[in-house]
Amino acid sequence: MKAWRENLHRHPELGFTETRTAGFVANELRAAGIEVHEGIGGTGLVGVLRRGTGNRGIGIRADMDALPITEQNDFDHRSGEPGVMHACGHDGHTTMLLGAAAHLAAHGNFDGTAVFIFQPDEENGRGARAMIDDGLFDRFPVDAVYGLHNLPGLEDGRVAVRSGPVMACEDTFQISISGKGTHAAMPHKGIDPIVAGAQVIMALQTIVSRQMNPLDDAVVSVTDFRTNGVRNVIPGEVTITGDARSFTPEVSAMIETTMKRIVSGLCEASGTMSTVEYDREFTATINSAREADVVARVAADVAGAGSVDPDCAPLMASDDFGAMLEHRPGAYFFLGNGTDGAHGHALHNPAYDFNDGILVRGAELWVRLVETQLAA
Repeated sequence: MKAWRENLHRHPELGFTETRTAGFVANELRAAGIEVHEGIGGTGLVGVLRRGTGNRGIGIRADMDALPITEQNDFDHRSGEPGVMHACGHDGHTTMLLGAAAHLAAHGNFDGTAVFIFQPDEENGRGARAMIDDGLFDRFPVDAVYGLHNLPGLEDGRVAVRSGPVMACEDTFQISISGKGTHAAMPHKGIDPIVAGAQVIMALQTIVSRQMNPLDDAVVSVTDFRTNGVRNVIPGEVTITGDARSFTPEVSAMIETTMKRIVSGLCEASGTMSTVEYDREFTATINSAREADVVARVAADVAGAGSVDPDCAPLMASDDFGAMLEHRPGAYFFLGNGTDGAHGHALHNPAYDFNDGILVRGAELWVRLVETQLAA
């Protein structure tokens, strides 16, 4: 598995371009005697392993895509693709699932069908839906689906899971404000969209602090402010972009409605015109109670009860595994990547690296989950 992981790390591929990665996985699955279906949702693939006569099925998902980040590590298996690296550990996720699949093919003791889902383009939130739209759960029926993500800052090998919301949705927005450009020395001859935009940015901070129930969780972040002006010109256009995170459709809808009201009111008062584009990129990841409990119990058997947090705090980050949980019950959980060195660097950091020391732990979790849930 270590050799597989380092191979994948040296050859990272961005979302929907994971042709080499998918080919590598397909070859290893076939070598293990596993039925392979390629080209699902673009570059996605599925491995199917049947044992006995049982009609139950379990789906396990790993993401394959990398990020447009230039790696700063200098170890031998660093990325060989300029400007692209596995800065989120998807190389490790793919390897752990591949290892579990190979072990189950050789030694698996279960009755039913194990479905190994290798997904493209998680980072942009499009891969899960692409596979689902391509008939993932119709062609490969499962009773439940599971996914995991490594987590730097959590002790290596430790497992964290919870019932209910575990990862937030991600909504993106773009606010366009139109005024009337003029000379910077004569602002009275124009309509300044920068001032209106500044007021909008400050007012957006009241959505969470003054419009929401304090017991709900959400964040609204402006991440970019662009104009078409230069040093001595008040511009005619301003564009504000950012994202919002929350855990329920109701809070997401409230943020959108309130944002549009704030922008409309402030721009009308300033004499500017405005539009708001609000898109839902990632759905929230909501674990079903039974499957979250399954993960906690399996992890306790593998790692010991003291190494499992069965009610961890949710994260405001997002994962498009949430789209799969809209179609099947299941659970998404975290596996500690460690706290030191490259293993402790935050995800999406150019100095991050997946911890090969947890490969066996992750694969064993998947093997135990399949064998306990599809008990012969």
